[in-house]
Amino acid sequence: MASSAPRRLNICMVSDFFYPNVGGIESHIYQLSYCLRQRGHSVVIVTHKYGSRIGVRYITGGIKVYYLPIPAFHDQCILPTMLVSLPFLRCIFLRNKINIVHGHSAFSPLAHEALFHAKLMGIHTVFTDHSLFGFADVSSILTNQLLCMSLATCDHVICVSHMSKENTVLRARFPDPWSVSVIPNAMDATKFHPKTVGPTAAGWSGDGNQKVLNVVTISRLVYRRGIDLLADIIPRVCEKFPQVRFVIGGDGPKRITLEEMREKYALQERVILLGRIDHDQVPRFLHQGSIYVNTSLTEAFCISIIEAAAVGLLVVSTRVGGIPEVLPPDMMRLAEPDARSLQQCLETAIQDVLRGDDRLLAPTLSHARVREMYSWTNVAERTEAVYNRAMLNPMPSVRDLLLSAYSHCGMFSRLLMIVLLLLDFIGMSVCEFFLPASALRQSDIVEKGDSSSSSSTAHKRRLKSNGYRKLKG
Repeated sequence: MASSAPRRLNICMVSDFFYPNVGGIESHIYQLSYCLRQRGHSVVIVTHKYGSRIGVRYITGGIKVYYLPIPAFHDQCILPTMLVSLPFLRCIFLRNKINIVHGHSAFSPLAHEALFHAKLMGIHTVFTDHSLFGFADVSSILTNQLLCMSLATCDHVICVSHMSKENTVLRARFPDPWSVSVIPNAMDATKFHPKTVGPTAAGWSGDGNQKVLNVVTISRLVYRRGIDLLADIIPRVCEKFPQVRFVIGGDGPKRITLEEMREKYALQERVILLGRIDHDQVPRFLHQGSIYVNTSLTEAFCISIIEAAAVGLLVVSTRVGGIPEVLPPDMMRLAEPDARSLQQCLETAIQDVLRGDDRLLAPTLSHARVREMYSWTNVAERTEAVYNRAMLNPMPSVRDLLLSAYSHCGMFSRLLMIVLLLLDFIGMSVCEFFLPASALRQSDIVEKGDSSSSSSTAHKRRLKSNGYRKLKG
């Protein structure tokens, strides 16, 4: 019997983290949305405003992005209020006839609120957790309680590594671990070409007989990225290997730690701080090096190390979180997250590169293996299967949501969630009274492959006007 055609879905990605902000979550949302549109689905993205960027924009690939007129409160996240986002999200879900609401990041209040509102509107929900959390500090406890309430009624959860899955199931006390899938991140291998053969491929630079081996790294310069570890080992490695130079990309509050270390040990010419690097410049940056070092203290999945491996760099990383799952042992050296172990591992890698160890993979072979292992097309296919599975779940009533909250959460959390559900239900009723669902027109989405001249002309007109339109338009 012939298989039925795949169902076309209307998907809404929601997160506080999106362009023009740059990071792994932002890249994940865009690449996944683009590939899902390539597979015939309709995708819109919802985030909060960034500066003067408010309203509707169309980004590369014809993807519609709603920048809600809600300002960021702290660290690019909105203040969680539940009711402020309700009228905006309700209009977006109804106008675009959304079937699936897909929230991203446990740090994102907007994503949690969207999952909450969607369930009361009878829309299926999926959540992707991109991070690892502890269980002891105050921040982790509060975030875990929020995650527990948010996932109590979620249809399916996606984690980016098996370690992340274990962490999420324990933190959220997820009632059904079989409703948690592991779908790793990926990368666009076509943008990360392997290094050319010759001295440049080995990562050497310099003039005459003076050659330099570049150790490169790029990340947000924050505590959880292990910048203190990096600042601790750099002077020792530079003292032992006079031909080694460190090139560091990225910015953040820990930059001052690296600058102080550089001044203290007079390493201005051997520790280069480039600041923030645009994503389209990352391949060119990685081509400068021979070794890529990652010093993260916690990581669910590290995209930067597969990007480094794709251009042919030898990767040295801390053994934390889901990093051991990312690359095979012949492409990555692992060290414990302490200065002594990391220094020994990095020194061994430097010695292997200097003497041209036969065990080192050629850049073209490393690139081919990464391209085979990681593909956004594959991620989109697996995510689509999760959506189809989520669509099979029965839609709970308000009574079922209350019972689920009561049985799944702790005493304080269950009381808070019941109050929030009731408030959300009242807010939804008020919105329906003033702006009935029947009065909301369907959004004029220009679908991929629409050959009508009127649709194409309208889309080009939007792009020429920077894709801006008020939310009421």
